[in-house]
Amino acid sequence: MSTPYPFTAIVGMTDLRLALLLNALSPAIGGVLVRGEKGTAKSTAVRALSTLLPEVDVVGGCRFSCDPAGPDPVCPDGPHEGGTGIARAARMVELPVGASEDRLVGSLDIERALSEGKKSFEPGLLADAHRGVLYVDEVNLLHDHLVDLLLDAAAMGASYVEREGVSVRHAARFLLVGTMNPEEGELRPQLLDRFGLTVEVAASRETDERVEVVRRRLAYDEDPGAFAGKWAGDEDALRARIVAARALLPSVVLGDRALRQIAATCAAFEVDGMRADIVMARTATALAAWDGRTEVIAEDVRQAALLALPHRRRRNPFDAPGLDEDKLDDTLEQNSGGPDPEDDPDPEGPDDGGGKPPEGGPDGGPDDGPDDGPDRGDQQEQRQEQPGGASGGGEQSAATAGEPFKTKAFTIPGMGEGAAGRRSRARTAHGRTTSARRPQGQLTKLHLAATVHAAAPHQRARGRSGPGLVIRKDDLRQAVKEGKESNLVLFVVDASGSMAARQRMSAVKGAVLSLLMDAYQRRDKIGMITFRGTDAELALPPTSSVEAGAARLRVLPTGGRTPLAAGLLKAREVLRIERLRDSSRRPLLVVVTDGRATGGPEPVRLASRAAQLLNAEGVASVVVDCESGPVRLGLAGALARDLAGTAVTLEELRADTVSALVRDVRRVA
Repeated sequence: MSTPYPFTAIVGMTDLRLALLLNALSPAIGGVLVRGEKGTAKSTAVRALSTLLPEVDVVGGCRFSCDPAGPDPVCPDGPHEGGTGIARAARMVELPVGASEDRLVGSLDIERALSEGKKSFEPGLLADAHRGVLYVDEVNLLHDHLVDLLLDAAAMGASYVEREGVSVRHAARFLLVGTMNPEEGELRPQLLDRFGLTVEVAASRETDERVEVVRRRLAYDEDPGAFAGKWAGDEDALRARIVAARALLPSVVLGDRALRQIAATCAAFEVDGMRADIVMARTATALAAWDGRTEVIAEDVRQAALLALPHRRRRNPFDAPGLDEDKLDDTLEQNSGGPDPEDDPDPEGPDDGGGKPPEGGPDGGPDDGPDDGPDRGDQQEQRQEQPGGASGGGEQSAATAGEPFKTKAFTIPGMGEGAAGRRSRARTAHGRTTSARRPQGQLTKLHLAATVHAAAPHQRARGRSGPGLVIRKDDLRQAVKEGKESNLVLFVVDASGSMAARQRMSAVKGAVLSLLMDAYQRRDKIGMITFRGTDAELALPPTSSVEAGAARLRVLPTGGRTPLAAGLLKAREVLRIERLRDSSRRPLLVVVTDGRATGGPEPVRLASRAAQLLNAEGVASVVVDCESGPVRLGLAGALARDLAGTAVTLEELRADTVSALVRDVRRVA
């Protein structure tokens, strides 16, 4: 067995180390989610923690690590008699990203249960992790249903496996640690809330600290055993401190003042539900025990808030993580139970009109009239097309995106088999049962009615004359289920001069931001291409991080002519490459433009030809028509016809818009 890197040898990472240690002494906190860029020692710290956990006593021969002092009365390997057990080190179990549901929760032998009436259960990783650490690297890349199962088990302390009336339950209490790189996609808020604490980690920018990290890592790689030996004393001291803090924890008192500060802090930051209050209370209590105190103080509450609230106050993936520490300090001070401020009958002072804004515009002048940006944008592109003007010139500063909104739901026609998600119809492991087939490999989801129907005609030949059925392996039928898949949503955004007027570009960015939000909620991958001037650019390669897409959108430059054909051909090339990488993930092309084509030779004909090529390759598409004003040319609609896709205006894009628009992306047969 390889020698793990010593926990006490980790340089910096104060919050990460503290969050892990607090969970080690009080697993009821609910685990840790570690967010950070690649190469920041996330996995190293987690693996190092497992060596600090005290040994556990287990019942000999029990596959579920039952405690001999209080064995699980419903343990599948039981019943067990109490008494002395076998001491062993606490396990650290790693859940791989590609794990199946059976690997996580265990599997039942349905064939044996039906034919012999016996339960045969093979434990999964949840059973292996009982009374230890369950580590999930890249937890944001796990399928949602696996994350749900994982977090349900962590919250209930037990795992339930049920298949066609056959059920098994076993204890599953473990320290849950997940790590993730936000650039690869976010967890949805409901899942974020299930992690007790969260920590943001980043590589140090201090030269001396980086030098020390490299020095220690090189020494460890050269001789792991000798390096670990140098830190053995520190490791033993830290291990003893964990044991002492665990023993002190039941004696820690959470007073009314601290409890009031916790409640006021959660209310001030508008976190949903009551889980945050409970986690903060447990964390503050653990902090007191870690410092050797029996009473929770205000500093414990403050530190608990910094660890327990940042991931719970995010309303959407575009919100910046973290807490306003000045607001946190003010809230704690106001609820500290100290002396009240001096009585003041009117603390806000007399109403002298000082807080009233001046009439007119924001500077006190008259209000500006409505922005006629779209017309100015059209004139700008016309000016840039005059002889002597640079085709890529006239760059505008980036316009601010409008507020995102709930968009209409677009789906891809047909039946897919891609990654689990929430957009288009697909054959999946979870969902509604639509039919049955013979199992191909191991049976996972039994279709009971189809199995009985297949076995019934053979009962007399099998010697069955009374009630009941004789079921053989050939009778078993696998349930075929239909659910939803995620897709690759590739945005092709027109950033030319005709789109550059501020009022229009702000609305366009708001629409794209809304579509990005929809892609996040449906677990899609996204990519973004922009075109302006003379060429198109892959602004964001396909990724699961909608945050990256929003960041690119905020700094999107505009101006110049409209090389629409270049944008569509760039999209075709990106989709070709992605098809080689992941052939099962179907793409949805979203073109955001007013439909003008002015860049390059024969721009209109080439744009139409590029659209027809995408149509011929079966790419489902939506054209978001950004044309505005009383007179509209309908060019985006013509583009949609060449793509055999759906055209929708910015106004029709909203989910609450009443229109005859068909929600699905439909291609002309």
